[in-house]
Amino acid sequence: MPDALPDRYVRGVAVGNLGEVVESVRERFGAQRRVLSFSEFLAMAEADPARHTRDAARYVLGAIEHFGSYEHRRPWGTERRYRIFDLAFAGDGLPANGRRRRSDHLQGHERVQEAVVQAVSAFAREGRSNRLVLLHGPNGSAKSTLVACLMRGVEVYSETDDGATYRFSWVFPSGSDGKGIGFSSERRPASTDESYAHLPEERIQVKISPALRDHPLLLLPREERRRFLNACYERAGLSTSPPDLLWDGELSHQNQQIFEALLRAYRGDLARVLAHVQVEREYFSRRYRRGLVTIGPEMAVDAHERQITADQSLGRLPASLSALTLFEAVGDLVDGRGGILEFSDLLKRPLDAWRYLLLAIETGDVALRTSQLTIDSVLLATSNDLHLQAFKQHPEFLSFQGRLTFVRMPYLLDVEAERGIYESQIVPQLGVAVAPHTIYVAALWAVLTRLHRPRRENYRDPALGHLAASLSPYEKVRLLTYGDIPERLSENEAKLLSANVRAILEEHDDGPSVEGSVGASPREIRALLLGSAARASRGVLTPIEVLDALEEFCRTADYDFLKRNPDGGYYAHEDFVLVVREAWLDRVEDELRDASGLFDVGRPSELFSRYIIHASHDVKGERVWNPVTGKDEPPDAELLRRVEEAITDEGGPDFRKDLISRIASYAIDHPGQEVDYGEVFPDLLRRLSASYFREHRAQLAEIGRAIVAVVEAREKDLEPDLASRARGALRALEERHGYPTHAAVVALQELLSRRLLDYT
Repeated sequence: MPDALPDRYVRGVAVGNLGEVVESVRERFGAQRRVLSFSEFLAMAEADPARHTRDAARYVLGAIEHFGSYEHRRPWGTERRYRIFDLAFAGDGLPANGRRRRSDHLQGHERVQEAVVQAVSAFAREGRSNRLVLLHGPNGSAKSTLVACLMRGVEVYSETDDGATYRFSWVFPSGSDGKGIGFSSERRPASTDESYAHLPEERIQVKISPALRDHPLLLLPREERRRFLNACYERAGLSTSPPDLLWDGELSHQNQQIFEALLRAYRGDLARVLAHVQVEREYFSRRYRRGLVTIGPEMAVDAHERQITADQSLGRLPASLSALTLFEAVGDLVDGRGGILEFSDLLKRPLDAWRYLLLAIETGDVALRTSQLTIDSVLLATSNDLHLQAFKQHPEFLSFQGRLTFVRMPYLLDVEAERGIYESQIVPQLGVAVAPHTIYVAALWAVLTRLHRPRRENYRDPALGHLAASLSPYEKVRLLTYGDIPERLSENEAKLLSANVRAILEEHDDGPSVEGSVGASPREIRALLLGSAARASRGVLTPIEVLDALEEFCRTADYDFLKRNPDGGYYAHEDFVLVVREAWLDRVEDELRDASGLFDVGRPSELFSRYIIHASHDVKGERVWNPVTGKDEPPDAELLRRVEEAITDEGGPDFRKDLISRIASYAIDHPGQEVDYGEVFPDLLRRLSASYFREHRAQLAEIGRAIVAVVEAREKDLEPDLASRARGALRALEERHGYPTHAAVVALQELLSRRLLDYT
C-alpha cells in the first residue's frame, strides 16, 4: 500500500497546510450559501427575482450573457462571437508540463452561434422552451462540439454567484428521544422562522431528495405565488413576465404527495410544512448528469417512474408519509431538467421512439404511468443532412416542422478557423514537433474540397456574376478567409468584388446543395495527420509528409466527395494538392526573403512614392527637381514605364490621371494627414513588391543553397561572407519563424527544386 501523501499535497496540488485548505473550503461553502431554509431562499428571491426565478431557457441565456461576446471582423463584415463557445474560462488548452493540452472549443461558426443564441433568447421571451433546436449538417461539422461548449459554459456559470440556482429536499429530524417526531397536534406550531434545514446530520432521521429538481417557489400555492412574483417583478422594475414554469407550474407528483401529506398532518399550517424544506445550492454537471444530459439514439421513451417507498432507508418516515405510495420519475428527461437536453443523432431513431416529443414540446409535459413530467429544459438535437433529407420525405414531417427550429451547420470555409480546429484538437495528440505551415497545408486542402463553383446566373448584377464565376478555388478561399482580391482584377473590378464578399459567401445558401455540406471532414484530416506523424522523420512532421499523404488519400480513399467530377477547377481534389504546395512555397519564399536580410522590404514603397511624384508632375506638365543634378528636369520616363509595367496593363497618361485623382480624394477625406499609399493603393503596392522580389530571385536562390550547405556541413564550399550570412539566415528561420533545423532544410530544398532551380 503506498504511503499516505503529506498534508501539503491535496489532489496533486502543493499547499502550505491541510488545515488551511479545510478552512478555505468551509469559508467557501458558507459564502456560496449552499444550504438555506425556505424563508432564507424566499428573501433571496425577493431581493433578486431576475436571478432566482429563472427557468431553463433564461438560465442558459444568463450563462451566455455572463461570459459576454465580442465583434469578430470578417471579410464580409463584422460578426458577433460569444465567449461561451471559446471555453477560455475553462482553462482548456493551457500548457501542461511544457506541452499544449487539447482544447475542444468551437472554431468559427459565428452565424450558427448567433442562430442558437437567438433561439434561446426567443424561448426566454416566450416564457418556456417551445421548440426543439435541430443542428444539422455533414458528419464532423462540430454540431456536438457546439452543444458541449454550451454545456461546459453552463457548468462553470453554475459555480458563480450570478449562476446560483437551488433545489430542495425534505428533511425529517429525530425527536429528543431519538425517535421520529411524528405529527402530534400537541406539538407547538413552528413559527415562520423555524426550520429544520440547518440541523446537523445526526439530528436528521430521513432526507428525501427528489430526482425532479423542482424550483423551491413551487412550494407556494399558485395564487400566493403569482402575487409574490408580481410584487417582486414590479419592485425590481423588470419588464419581462415570470416564466410559465413558475406562473402556471406545479410541484412534481412526488413532491406534491409529500406536501399534501404534511399539510394534512399539520392541519393546514404551511409554516410547519415549510420547516421540513431544506434548500440546497445546485451545480450543473454533464459528467454526473445534473441538468446537462446527452441522449443517444436509443429506441425508448427517455423517462419512467419507480416506487421509492419500498426503500428500507425510508422505513422510518412518519406514518402519514410511509402510508403513501411514492413514485419518483427517473431517466434522461429527469436528469436534464432545468438545463440542457441534447438528443444526439436524433433522426437515427425510428420516428415512433421520439414521437412523444411532439406533444411534449407543444404542451411542456410528458405523460408517465402515474403523473405528468413537466419538461423544463432547452432542447437541442443533432442530425446529419442525409437523415434530415429522408425525414423531410416522411408524411408526418409537417407535424413536426412547426415544433423544430432548424439551424444549418456546414463545414467551415475559413482556412484559419479550420486550422484552429487541428491546432487545438489534433496537434497536442501527435506526439511529434510540427513544422511551420504543416497544419495550414492540411486545412487549406480541406476547405478547397468544400467549395462550390460560383455561377454567374446566381447574381442579379451581371458584372458581379462575371467576377464571381471567374474565381478559381484558391482565389475564392483567399477571398473568404482573408478578403484578398485577385491581383489580376482591375481597380473597378476589385472594388466591386470587395464590396460583395458576403454575396459570394451566401450564394449557395438557398440552393439544393449548401456550400460546405460536402468535402473533407475534420475527422478525415485528423486520421491523415495522425498517420503522417507516425511516419515523420527525425521527430518532425513537415508539410511534405502531409502533401504525400494527401496525394495517397486522393488516389485510394473511398469517399463520395472524391468521386465528384471536376467542374471549372472545382472538385479537382488531386489538383488541389498542387495548389496547396504552391501556397506553402509562397510562404516559405517570403520567410526566406525576410530571414536573409538581403532585401529592403521598404524598397517597393519608396519606389512607388517616387513614381507618384513623377506621375503627378507628368500629368501637370511640370518639371521635377533633381537633388543630384540640382536642376529641374522632365519626369523620369524610364521610372514611369518600369513601375507601370509591374503594376498594370493600362499604363499611360489616363492611368496616371486616375491615380492622382484618387490621391486628391483621399486628401479631401483626410485633411492634414499624409497620404498612406498602402491604404489607397494596396493592390498596386502588392504587385510592385512581387515584381521587385522576382527581379532578385537569384540572390534568394544563392542564400537558400548556402543555408542547406551549412546544415549539411558543406560550409567549406562557400565564401566566408556567404557562409556567415547563411548562418544568420538559418538562425532567423529558427528563432523568428519557428523552424526546427530539419524542417527548414526540407522547406528550402523543396523551394529550391521547384522554383529556384534555374537561378544561379
